[in-house]
Amino acid sequence: MTEDYWLINSNNSRVKRFSKNKQNKDKFFEYMFIDSGKIIGVLGKKPPLMTTREELKIDKARDEWKKLISQGWRRTKPAWEKSY
Repeated sequence: MTEDYWLINSNNSRVKRFSKNKQNKDKFFEYMFIDSGKIIGVLGKKPPLMTTREELKIDKARDEWKKLISQGWRRTKPAWEKSY
């Protein structure tokens, strides 16, 4: 089972899910998916609308995580089920 890592922005309007790409074909680098979503309505009533997915090398994904934390994002519980 893959562990996902979640962040939510300071005004509770956007979420991001970081998850390892287990189907990566690159033998030299590991990659992470970063899924972004927009919260619609009341948080927790409906899953966020997934807006984008990017795939980054794991080092770049860690840098993105640190950048978001420094901007006020914080860890949160899962907001939607896996879609892959």
